[in-house]
Formats: sequence, C-alpha cells, structure tokens
Amino acid sequence: MEQNAWIETYTGIKFFPMQPRAEDICIEDIAHALSLKCRFTGHCREFYSVAQHCVLLSRLVINPEEERRADLEQADEIRGMRLAALMHDATEAYLPDVARPIKPHLKNFKAIEMILEGVIAQRFGLTFPHPRAVMKGDFRLLLSEARDLMPGRGAGWGSGVEPYPDKITGWTPQEAKAMFLTAFYALRNR
Repeated sequence: MEQNAWIETYTGIKFFPMQPRAEDICIEDIAHALSLKCRFTGHCREFYSVAQHCVLLSRLVINPEEERRADLEQADEIRGMRLAALMHDATEAYLPDVARPIKPHLKNFKAIEMILEGVIAQRFGLTFPHPRAVMKGDFRLLLSEARDLMPGRGAGWGSGVEPYPDKITGWTPQEAKAMFLTAFYALRNR
C-alpha cells in the first residue's frame, strides 16, 4: 500500500480507499460519515443526509403488507433486503459522492466504487451487487426526495415511476446517525 494513500476515519482507522480491506470497514464510521454528507451535492432546500436516505430506503424497499404476510424464511430474505438497502450507499463514507450525471465521465470511479462495494458486502455479509429491488426503490425514493426537497421538485427526472406517498423532511446529522445505527443493529441482530 502506498504510504500516504489513506484517510483517517471517525474511529481513527487508517483506511486505504484504493486498497480497501474488510477488517478496516467499521459501521460507526459509515453511520457517522453518511450522517454528515448532504444528498444532491448540497443543493436541496434543507439539509438531508445520505444516512437518512439509506434509512428511509431500508424502510420502504419492502411493502409493509408484504412483510406482514411473510413466513419465517421470507422474513430472513426481507431483513437481508432491508439491510442491503440500508447499506447501498455505504461507499460514500469512504469515497466522495459524485452526482449521477458526472459519474460516467470519471474514467475509473465506477470501478473503484464497485471494488469498495464488494469489500463492504463481504464485511457485512451482503448480497453483491445490490438486489434489483433496492435499485428500483432507490430511484423511487430519489423522485420522492426531489418532490419534497429540491427547488424544481425533480421535474424531468423520471416518468412512469410513482414517488413514495409520505412527505420527507430532513433529520439532523445526530438523528440520522442514531437512526442508521439503530436500523443496522436491528436488522443484523434479529
């Protein structure tokens, strides 16, 4: 590893983003960093963290009615899906959040992000790559966030997909971090 190619995390770990190791991934670092990162490169009407986005997606990715009807085996699958949704943006704790329109123009960024995503999945026993339902829910949540938090309300961002019905308002970074950690431990320890 290159001697100075590391970042110091919230918990004091030397983390090498270009050579990530599972043993260097810490849920407290992820929760803390994501709670302080604002979605939409900070252009929303109020502070809205990546951590809150992840918590909301973990709640919304499975229809509550579907969850109530699930048997024991399906309940484990649902918890796995919710955990995958919670962790779907965990790479942003260690890498910068790059806006969607820019990512395709950064030659190696997607590859770097995918490697880190794989290491995070390994660390927490997640499905890799993310389940399709998580990505579909993420887009639906994006439209919901745009409707409630963006000045232009997401006009022209997508068609044929219904936003979630509930209105979104931002949490403080402290609330978002606490909610993220609570969701993580609840999903891991059931």
